[in-house]
Amino acid sequence: MLTKILMLVIFFVMMIAIGIACRKHAKSVDGFVLGGRSVGAWFTAFAFGTSYFSAVIFVGYAGQFGWRFGLASTWIGLGNAFIGSLLAWIVLGRRTRIMTQHLNSRTMPDYFALRYGSSGLKIAASIIVFIFLIPYTASLFNGLSRLFTMAFPGIDYAWCVIAMAVLTGIYVIVGGYMATAVNDFIQGIIMIFGIVAVIFAVLHGQGGLTEAIAKLSQTSTVTSAGTQFQGAYTSFLGADPIFLFFVIILTSLGTWGLPQMVGKFYAIKDEDSIKKGTVISTVFAVIVAGGCYFLGGFGRLFSDVITYQADGVTPVYDSIVPSMLANLSPILIGIVLVLVLSASMSTLSSLVLTSSSTITLDLIAPAAKKGLSEKKKMVLMRSFIAFFVVISALIAIVQAKSNVVFIAQLMGVSWGALAGAFLAPFLYGLFWKRTTKTACWVSFFWGVALSLIQLAKSLTGFTFGVGFLDKVIFATSIHSGAIAMLGGLLLVPLVSLLTQKPDAAQVDSIFRCYDKTTTVPVKESLGE
Repeated sequence: MLTKILMLVIFFVMMIAIGIACRKHAKSVDGFVLGGRSVGAWFTAFAFGTSYFSAVIFVGYAGQFGWRFGLASTWIGLGNAFIGSLLAWIVLGRRTRIMTQHLNSRTMPDYFALRYGSSGLKIAASIIVFIFLIPYTASLFNGLSRLFTMAFPGIDYAWCVIAMAVLTGIYVIVGGYMATAVNDFIQGIIMIFGIVAVIFAVLHGQGGLTEAIAKLSQTSTVTSAGTQFQGAYTSFLGADPIFLFFVIILTSLGTWGLPQMVGKFYAIKDEDSIKKGTVISTVFAVIVAGGCYFLGGFGRLFSDVITYQADGVTPVYDSIVPSMLANLSPILIGIVLVLVLSASMSTLSSLVLTSSSTITLDLIAPAAKKGLSEKKKMVLMRSFIAFFVVISALIAIVQAKSNVVFIAQLMGVSWGALAGAFLAPFLYGLFWKRTTKTACWVSFFWGVALSLIQLAKSLTGFTFGVGFLDKVIFATSIHSGAIAMLGGLLLVPLVSLLTQKPDAAQVDSIFRCYDKTTTVPVKESLGE
């Protein structure tokens, strides 16, 4: 117990010290929200990765999908690395940095307003962010509950939530984006070494990698078609490759439309940082995401110690990974606890900074008749960070103690609603002049509508009576979220072609930022 507490104290003191050290970078709105657009490759890449992977991944998704797919769940981690990180940096990184600086945009709602010439889009996007980021933020605490109970038996989990919320709030309020980026870097290093150490320890306890795979290959399952599938959990694509595809799409492509993820590209320093950051972020994701899902793939080897639901067959998915770690040494459990705290705090800091800046800069500041000074904006943003941290912590505690179904389901649809609404209009807006304001509105409606229908279906249990709707589109929040994103990518160009072209002069002035001539060394271009 003393070892674990000491490790946590050192970790928390270091986080606060960094927040205080970075306060000089948080004296202006640009500095507080974007770090002055001067954040280097390592900090940006780790900030991207640690905002991506939280306790939801390590405890929840790794356990759930590792149980369902076995070792094939590793494909989810690789999808996160190559679609959610590598392709996101290649496709979005440079253009996002150039256009947002040209438009002087600080948030995603602000981008929509300036890119499409509509203040209504800014308000709508801000409301969507406010409604769906709060439950998503609260979900970060959920993965901690069982792990904390396992590590500190007899201590109320609420104290862990309160401590994490207070400490995260302090370093974000004091140091802003730069404190978040520096802490993300340190937390990312902890996550890398932690996940590698845990994988080796768990596999060693099963007799090594070969022995663990051999044991896993002896388990069998019955597919949806009624076929007995021996060795399903060591097969290439697992027992349910179609559902695996939906999971990969949701968890990988979703980063392209999430405000807290795309916002990392706003702040990156220069071209060299984009190139290096692409590689660093991808390697980080391969190790952390790939490692988490690979570890979860061995969950069925612990079927005798995990907790099951009332039916005695379906596991409580959040109990799988903690059960796998229960017999590790106190030092390793301390490392795991710091790992999960790092993953959660880094994502939490990114989310509350995104929420507070969106509400302040996109809703309150434009509505103020006399305008707001830089100082007042800073005060408001810091106040909203405290507000969002408190609200998220309260929701998490209420959910953990009373198991409110509505909160749990809203958490599940948050990712799909945000990415489903924002991904397509953000992406096409960077590349295609023909993208219209109407198409942007349609995408907002499409993403939110599908998510709300999924929420209603989950809460009430109603069915459409149509196989395609019940078994594909709205089968789970995973399905509806993935469909929302893929559907948006089709709807936005279609609606844009069917609606009035945007003003040519306005669009040309926006896209002129890409035409600026820069001089590069001959090793990068042969010139004439």
